[in-house]
Amino acid sequence: MRTILIVLAAGALIAQTPAITRTVVTRKDVSVPGREAVVARVEITPGGFAGRHTHPGDEISYILEGEGEILMEGQPPLKVKPGDGFVVPAGVKHDAHNTGSQTLKLVGVYVVEKGKPMSTPTP
Repeated sequence: MRTILIVLAAGALIAQTPAITRTVVTRKDVSVPGREAVVARVEITPGGFAGRHTHPGDEISYILEGEGEILMEGQPPLKVKPGDGFVVPAGVKHDAHNTGSQTLKLVGVYVVEKGKPMSTPTP
């Protein structure tokens, strides 16, 4: 029961704007003590954005469909399309914008500290 509540709470914390949907596919411990991997299906509606946020670990993502921009603090916008991948280091403020006319779909793998919120909104 506790695991279910943690997964539900993490899902609620991940969804930052109505334009984004993150569905946790699996969550498992990794070989690094105190860390876990979370695999999620992420979708952002046309014209939508994730909202500026950070993660307590690395985000490794692969674009399945759609087009967008990944905006990481201190870096130029990264334009992404199907087949592209990107990595957001732990703690880096970032956002994702759907710049296309179809839903931006990606697979996100988060290797994060256990017990911390998956995502924290930032100004």
